[in-house]
Amino acid sequence: MTIAAVQQGVLACSGRINQVVSYLGVDDQAGGVLMLPAGPADQRLVPFAFELPTPTGSAYVSASFAPNQSNGCGASYDAVVYWPQRCDEVAQQSFGPFKLAGLLKKNIFVLDGGPATKVFLMPAGSGCISIKKEVVL
Repeated sequence: MTIAAVQQGVLACSGRINQVVSYLGVDDQAGGVLMLPAGPADQRLVPFAFELPTPTGSAYVSASFAPNQSNGCGASYDAVVYWPQRCDEVAQQSFGPFKLAGLLKKNIFVLDGGPATKVFLMPAGSGCISIKKEVVL
Protein backbone atom coordinates (compact mmCIF):
# COMPACT_ATOMS: atom_id res chain seq x y z
CA MET A 1 0.00 0.00 0.00
CA THR A 2 2.87 2.36 0.76
CA ILE A 3 4.40 1.72 -2.66
CA ALA A 4 1.04 2.34 -4.36
CA ALA A 5 0.66 5.64 -2.51
CA VAL A 6 4.19 6.78 -3.39
CA GLN A 7 3.64 5.86 -7.05
CA GLN A 8 0.60 8.17 -7.01
CA GLY A 9 2.61 11.08 -5.57
CA VAL A 10 1.84 10.67 -1.86
CA LEU A 11 5.36 11.25 -0.56
CA ALA A 12 5.03 13.27 2.66
CA CYS A 13 3.06 10.51 4.40
CA SER A 14 4.89 7.45 3.09
CA GLY A 15 6.60 6.73 6.43
CA ARG A 16 3.36 7.14 8.39
CA ILE A 17 1.44 4.99 5.90
CA ASN A 18 4.03 2.25 6.25
CA GLN A 19 3.89 2.50 10.06
CA VAL A 20 0.09 2.21 10.20
CA VAL A 21 -0.40 -0.52 7.61
CA SER A 22 2.36 -2.56 9.27
CA TYR A 23 0.74 -2.12 12.70
CA LEU A 24 -2.66 -3.15 11.29
CA GLY A 25 -1.18 -6.28 9.73
CA VAL A 26 -1.96 -5.34 6.13
CA ASP A 27 -0.28 -8.00 4.00
CA ASP A 28 -0.93 -9.99 0.82
CA GLN A 29 -4.02 -11.56 2.48
CA ALA A 30 -5.65 -8.11 2.74
CA GLY A 31 -7.51 -6.15 0.12
CA GLY A 32 -7.25 -2.41 -0.14
CA VAL A 33 -8.34 0.68 -1.99
CA LEU A 34 -6.40 3.93 -2.13
CA MET A 35 -8.80 6.83 -2.63
CA LEU A 36 -6.72 9.56 -4.24
CA PRO A 37 -7.84 13.14 -3.81
CA ALA A 38 -8.17 15.62 -6.65
CA GLY A 39 -5.26 18.00 -6.91
CA PRO A 40 -1.77 17.50 -5.59
CA ALA A 41 -1.96 14.15 -3.77
CA ASP A 42 0.85 15.16 -1.44
CA GLN A 43 -1.13 18.11 -0.09
CA ARG A 44 -4.52 16.48 0.55
CA LEU A 45 -6.12 14.02 2.94
CA VAL A 46 -5.45 10.50 1.63
CA PRO A 47 -7.88 7.77 2.74
CA PHE A 48 -7.50 4.00 2.40
CA ALA A 49 -10.06 1.23 2.90
CA PHE A 50 -8.94 -2.30 3.77
CA GLU A 51 -10.47 -5.71 4.26
CA LEU A 52 -8.39 -7.77 6.66
CA PRO A 53 -8.97 -11.44 7.46
CA THR A 54 -9.91 -12.32 11.06
CA PRO A 55 -10.46 -15.70 12.74
CA THR A 56 -14.24 -15.21 12.40
CA GLY A 57 -14.36 -13.55 8.95
CA SER A 58 -13.20 -10.09 7.94
CA ALA A 59 -12.53 -6.69 9.45
CA TYR A 60 -13.11 -3.41 7.65
CA VAL A 61 -10.45 -0.79 8.34
CA SER A 62 -10.52 2.81 7.19
CA ALA A 63 -7.28 4.78 7.55
CA SER A 64 -6.69 8.43 6.65
CA PHE A 65 -3.43 10.33 6.32
CA ALA A 66 -3.00 14.11 6.37
CA PRO A 67 0.31 15.64 5.22
CA ASN A 68 1.76 18.91 6.48
CA GLN A 69 0.75 18.41 10.11
CA SER A 70 2.88 19.41 13.11
CA ASN A 71 4.09 15.79 13.36
CA GLY A 72 4.77 15.60 9.61
CA CYS A 73 1.79 13.44 8.71
CA GLY A 74 -1.32 12.97 10.81
CA ALA A 75 -3.09 9.63 10.72
CA SER A 76 -6.11 7.90 12.17
CA TYR A 77 -7.89 4.63 11.58
CA ASP A 78 -11.17 2.91 12.38
CA ALA A 79 -11.23 -0.89 12.59
CA VAL A 80 -14.70 -2.46 12.41
CA VAL A 81 -15.21 -6.10 13.43
CA TYR A 82 -18.30 -8.26 13.99
CA TRP A 83 -18.06 -10.60 16.98
CA PRO A 84 -20.53 -13.46 17.60
CA GLN A 85 -20.26 -12.83 21.39
CA ARG A 86 -22.18 -10.26 23.42
CA CYS A 87 -20.53 -6.85 23.82
CA ASP A 88 -19.71 -7.35 27.51
CA GLU A 89 -17.78 -10.52 26.60
CA VAL A 90 -15.97 -8.74 23.74
CA ALA A 91 -15.00 -5.93 26.12
CA GLN A 92 -13.52 -8.38 28.64
CA GLN A 93 -11.90 -10.86 26.24
CA SER A 94 -10.56 -8.57 23.52
CA PHE A 95 -10.26 -5.13 25.11
CA GLY A 96 -9.52 -6.01 28.75
CA PRO A 97 -7.09 -3.15 29.48
CA PHE A 98 -9.57 -0.54 28.22
CA LYS A 99 -11.79 1.12 30.83
CA LEU A 100 -15.55 1.37 30.42
CA ALA A 101 -16.32 5.07 29.92
CA GLY A 102 -20.10 4.70 29.67
CA LEU A 103 -22.59 5.01 26.83
CA LEU A 104 -22.14 7.16 23.75
CA LYS A 105 -25.87 7.90 23.95
CA LYS A 106 -28.26 4.96 24.30
CA ASN A 107 -26.90 1.66 22.92
CA ILE A 108 -23.21 2.08 22.10
CA PHE A 109 -20.70 1.49 24.88
CA VAL A 110 -17.42 3.42 24.93
CA LEU A 111 -14.17 1.86 26.11
CA ASP A 112 -11.34 4.28 26.86
CA GLY A 113 -7.83 3.35 25.81
CA GLY A 114 -6.39 6.81 26.51
CA PRO A 115 -6.64 10.19 24.81
CA ALA A 116 -5.92 8.81 21.32
CA THR A 117 -7.78 5.47 21.40
CA LYS A 118 -11.42 4.57 21.92
CA VAL A 119 -13.42 1.43 21.24
CA PHE A 120 -17.14 1.62 20.56
CA LEU A 121 -19.18 -1.55 21.13
CA MET A 122 -22.54 -1.75 19.40
CA PRO A 123 -24.96 -4.66 19.93
CA ALA A 124 -25.80 -6.43 16.64
CA GLY A 125 -28.38 -9.18 16.94
CA SER A 126 -26.92 -11.78 19.30
CA GLY A 127 -23.40 -10.46 18.67
CA CYS A 128 -21.47 -7.22 18.79
CA ILE A 129 -19.72 -4.83 16.43
CA SER A 130 -16.54 -3.19 17.68
CA ILE A 131 -15.20 0.00 16.18
CA LYS A 132 -11.69 0.82 17.35
CA LYS A 133 -10.76 4.43 16.60
CA GLU A 134 -7.19 5.56 17.06
CA VAL A 135 -5.34 8.74 16.25
CA VAL A 136 -1.71 7.90 15.53
CA LEU A 137 0.55 10.23 17.50
